[in-house]
Amino acid sequence: MDQPVSMVADEIITMTPLAVERVRALLHEKGLVDYGLRVFVAGGGCSGMQYGLAFEGNPQDSDSVVSYDGVKLVVDPVSLEYVRGATIDFVDNLMGGGFRIDNPNAVSSCGCGSSFRTKDGDVAESASGGCSSCASH
Repeated sequence: MDQPVSMVADEIITMTPLAVERVRALLHEKGLVDYGLRVFVAGGGCSGMQYGLAFEGNPQDSDSVVSYDGVKLVVDPVSLEYVRGATIDFVDNLMGGGFRIDNPNAVSSCGCGSSFRTKDGDVAESASGGCSSCASH
């Protein structure tokens, strides 16, 4: 069986050192040995598309896999087209903490940053740019 495609980190997604450490800590807390972080894009959200993150222990042959200081990042080929060049960070502030994706491919996003629209997206941007679900994130 072929191994997942391994690419240069700059061609996929960048992870800040804080995001890498947070993923490492979560994997350790959950006892997930040889797992990584899967980043994916799905339809939905107020801007048309939304980000998803999940722990991945069995990347598919078609996935792109990169390693940041020993932490694997896994992206499927379809999602890669939407997140190529993005940066994953971990933010912890008074409003709460979590992973945040800064995506240069997004032309608009909701206030909480969990959904976005690309230049080629066919979903109309809302006039307010707000997201009714942002308060819950």
